[in-house]
Amino acid sequence: MAEIVGGAAMSHVPAIGVAIDSGKTQDAYWQPVFRGFEFSRRWLAALKPDIAIVVYNDHASAFSLDIIPTFAIGCADSFAPADEGWGPRSVPAIEGHPDLAGHLARELVLASFDMTIVNKMDVDHGLTVPLNLMCGSPRAWPFKVVPLCVNVVHFPPPTGWRCFDLGKAIRKAVASYSSSERIVVFGTGGMSHQLQGPRAGLINSGFDKRFLDCIANDPESLARIPHLDYIREAGSEAVELVMWLVMRGALAERTTEIHRFYHVPVSNTALGHIVLEDAR
Repeated sequence: MAEIVGGAAMSHVPAIGVAIDSGKTQDAYWQPVFRGFEFSRRWLAALKPDIAIVVYNDHASAFSLDIIPTFAIGCADSFAPADEGWGPRSVPAIEGHPDLAGHLARELVLASFDMTIVNKMDVDHGLTVPLNLMCGSPRAWPFKVVPLCVNVVHFPPPTGWRCFDLGKAIRKAVASYSSSERIVVFGTGGMSHQLQGPRAGLINSGFDKRFLDCIANDPESLARIPHLDYIREAGSEAVELVMWLVMRGALAERTTEIHRFYHVPVSNTALGHIVLEDAR
């Protein structure tokens, strides 16, 4: 039987990918960011997962305004890095796990989640930056990946409760998977930030730190946050944080916080990160 062995959430700021690709990770500005993930890379290497379910959002790379799925699951054998306007990132292709992805798609649809099954798509910084932060820059990623894309770009995005419940359904589906893979779940995006308009550059550290406090021990309070409160308190892009709730729902009711990191600013964004395991 497959098992979820841990979860992590992290921001997926595109400038992090630029820093990696241009060899600037040791610059004074970037050193603190990458130092904040050193423990997490050791944790993940020791955990040795076979598969990561990565919950992320597409930034008009695989999808456009023509087609906007609320929840989409990548079922392909592999996923290439997307060209986001300046060429694809020079990171390894992502090896998929179509058997687990197909199992998840079936079980989630039967659990009343209308999943879009995607058999071909490229993945952008929303997925590749978290892999870099958690794995460094290897020649090949150390595990297979099931991409799970959530619409947080175009109104209406799913609610926090819907995302939290989706995570619970993922946990149940993984438990019914007949193989013995060890699985981690990544929730990505956030924290507070706004990229446009008169509030561009907004960072609300108080909101962010309360979110980090609650994600481990009181996720239900976070699931109750309405979309408008994310926008009002933490900027228009802060709604990405609902994807952290998918990760949290996939873990046990009680979790242990293994590591936490918070840093501002990263580009014009607050960067948050947390690592959780089921409480023993």
